Amino acid sequence: MQQSNLLTVFLPIALGIIMLGLGLSLTIEDFKRIVKYPKAAFIGLFCQMILLPAVCWGIAVAFGLAPALAVGLMLLAASPGGATANLYSHLSDGDVALNITLTAVNSLLSLFTLPLIVNLSLLYFVGAEKSIPMQFGKIVEVFAIVLLPVSIGMIIRRFAPAFANKMDKPVKIASAILLVLVIAGATLKEKDNLGIFIQQVGLPVLVFNLLSMFVGYTVPLMLRVERRQAIAIGMEIGIHNGTLAIYIALNVLQDSAMSIPPALYGLLMFFTAAAFGYWVKRKSM
Repeated sequence: MQQSNLLTVFLPIALGIIMLGLGLSLTIEDFKRIVKYPKAAFIGLFCQMILLPAVCWGIAVAFGLAPALAVGLMLLAASPGGATANLYSHLSDGDVALNITLTAVNSLLSLFTLPLIVNLSLLYFVGAEKSIPMQFGKIVEVFAIVLLPVSIGMIIRRFAPAFANKMDKPVKIASAILLVLVIAGATLKEKDNLGIFIQQVGLPVLVFNLLSMFVGYTVPLMLRVERRQAIAIGMEIGIHNGTLAIYIALNVLQDSAMSIPPALYGLLMFFTAAAFGYWVKRKSM
């Protein structure tokens, strides 16, 4: 019980620090830049908001996931891209400016799309009689925790750019450490069932992660988007804000089993994203 209470208190603090770090890297120009890359941005948002949830639903159905695990996977698909995508995109020679723009716009749009996708998932996988939809008050609470730190970070960036640049690296390191702690906390909360859950959802999470990057990279290329932008979109769609997904599972939906897919995904994505980055970088040589 004490461990559960500690995680409940720690999660919003961790999420706030991670989102503050994102805000320190954003400016208003990042939102305006969507006009500069309208085609790439639209394709990236289409893949993120439409294709990815459809792919995720297909995986959940194909693997016959238990209702809570299926909703947890859909919750992950509905979550916006994570700030880590910017780093991986940079290392893979992707268009980081497009990454930052997509992260900014995705985070804003998810205020509307995330509760819609999650509530539909609850109705489909859990059933109307058993599901507890995300209430409007809880949605506002979640995005206050997300958007307020981002706004503070952007204000610091605007009025104290030197300080923002100085804090960028320490906050990124702290964010990585906090992400690991959040994943550890979520898995420990379900330690008694963890082995069973890994057997049930480990492969679906891996397939979802790989397909996310594949869809994000190949669909833009098929639509004649330049390779650097396709790499950026692939990273943006393949690396989600797992901390946000875990927070919603534990604090809003109050079902720890739903936090397992995002937690497993958070462990896998560092390795799969690195492998994906190495592959696309070699292809572009």
